Amino acid sequence: MQEFSVNSPFLYIIALAVIAFVLCQSLFFAVKAYRRGLAVGMDTKTLRRVVVSSAVFTIAPAIAILLGVITLSSALGLPLPWLRLSVLGSITYELPAAELAATAAGASMSATIADPGVFATIAWVMTVGIIPGILIVLFFCKKIRGGVMKVGQKDKKWGEIFMSALFLGMVSAFLGMIFGNIRGGLQGFIPVLVMFCSAAVMIVFGIIVKKKKVKWLENYALPISMIAAMALSIPITNWLGGR
Repeated sequence: MQEFSVNSPFLYIIALAVIAFVLCQSLFFAVKAYRRGLAVGMDTKTLRRVVVSSAVFTIAPAIAILLGVITLSSALGLPLPWLRLSVLGSITYELPAAELAATAAGASMSATIADPGVFATIAWVMTVGIIPGILIVLFFCKKIRGGVMKVGQKDKKWGEIFMSALFLGMVSAFLGMIFGNIRGGLQGFIPVLVMFCSAAVMIVFGIIVKKKKVKWLENYALPISMIAAMALSIPITNWLGGR
């Protein structure tokens, strides 16, 4: 019986097939959109400028996606994280989902998953767990969006508070995971300090964007903050890990 590997050629074939299909689909609609633009009388130079600017501004989110793939690949190999984050997924969801599934299965994301059962469990949790979000957007997005817009139209200030509360509610779900390990000693403070470092870098970029009017930096603030936090996590871990 062949030994299981998170980097199995079969997994690469599956990932490549799905990603190739999505790329072909994206190219199909891009061509259709370009031709439609020409049909309605849009200038060719304007369309080309839109294409170029769109391509440039995909670099920033692509960096964040690449960081997510690298983070997950140490435990799950390359095919699964590549597939999940290339097609539909976010590191803010995928990593917590994978960690929760691994913990429930008695494994750890700190080492490569060698048990095919645990790997399958993690893959199922990562995939099935995000499906409700797709269905909610598909069937209820219009109604939810209309309700939120009505709140904003009736009272603009309350509408802003409502949206901020929704965002903070989402953030609080991740804060629980970060602060949940503090009871484990000084090592439990590692993710907390890394989070504060990332937040500090993000605040600096926010000040630069606001004071210096460097609008293009908005698209790169998140990935740069992630890279800075990952780099700083090494000395922080060496500092607290040995205590």
